[in-house]
Amino acid sequence: MNDGSDLTRDTISRVLDPVSEPVTGDAARATPAAVLIPLIETKGTLEVLFTTRTEHLHDHAGQVSFPGGRVQARDPDPVYTALRESEEEIGLNPARVQVMGFLKECHTGTGFRVTPVVGYLDRQPELSLDHFEVAEVFQVPLGYFLEPANYRRQTVRLQGRQRSFHVFKYESHTIWGATAGMLVDLRVRLYGGVS
Repeated sequence: MNDGSDLTRDTISRVLDPVSEPVTGDAARATPAAVLIPLIETKGTLEVLFTTRTEHLHDHAGQVSFPGGRVQARDPDPVYTALRESEEEIGLNPARVQVMGFLKECHTGTGFRVTPVVGYLDRQPELSLDHFEVAEVFQVPLGYFLEPANYRRQTVRLQGRQRSFHVFKYESHTIWGATAGMLVDLRVRLYGGVS
């Protein structure tokens, strides 16, 4: 069983990409975005912070996600975008985040090319939500996503195409799509494949 109790900030840092790879070809036409995957030290264990988007938003309304968003022209790199968006959405002070590295870029069915930035916080941060964008924040122990028994695959037909993706159910929350895929990437880097 992988409950995450063996993980440290250094263990995770070793499996992350040190830099975000440049984008070329067809992927360059997708809308660039970046998210922060906040790993928060809480009573000796790491927890992952999520947001639930408000229902009225145009993109990904009501979905569980990581704080983040579109790259703006003034953003020098994905780290800046992820930290800027996290400060705007949930009031997370960028100075509190220790950037650890990157997971592989994620391409969404809605036309986004998302760079996942993994960040470490040594204690619970003070947050101030932008209630226009964020309905709530919640945390889940990282170990939950490392346990293969918690993985589900779902296949649906969206916009005329068959789509298959990972799904996690945690308490009343459904974490799926790109957000779940990023967690699967982290699990594979740490412990190998998933069933």
